[in-house]
Amino acid sequence: MATIGTRLMTWFRGTKVGRDQFGNRYFRGKARAGYRRERRWVIYAGEDEASAVPPDWHAWLHYMVEDPPVDGASRYPWQIEHRPNMTGTPAAYRPPGSVLAGGKRPRATGDYQPWTPPEASS
Repeated sequence: MATIGTRLMTWFRGTKVGRDQFGNRYFRGKARAGYRRERRWVIYAGEDEASAVPPDWHAWLHYMVEDPPVDGASRYPWQIEHRPNMTGTPAAYRPPGSVLAGGKRPRATGDYQPWTPPEASS
């Protein structure tokens, strides 16, 4: 949730630039005194979570690209849809053997042989 200060700054000085597929809204404002760059910020649709910002908007927020992303811009066939970090949620990745995934690990195969140093010659 955006703070009161962020909401006031957005209301008085912000210009809406766009919105992403998660409902996050992106803004720009004039450069602060002593700075050359315009200010850029996001107001999150839900909980303030930086991983909820898609890569194309992240690049714009951090001045890696000059123009904001265009909705429906062409994507490469190998690109997958952006997902926020799910750590700590029921949708988090739980590998086999994880306590949260049932805790059943496959048995060791028995092919492991530990290294032993050669005997020292006297």
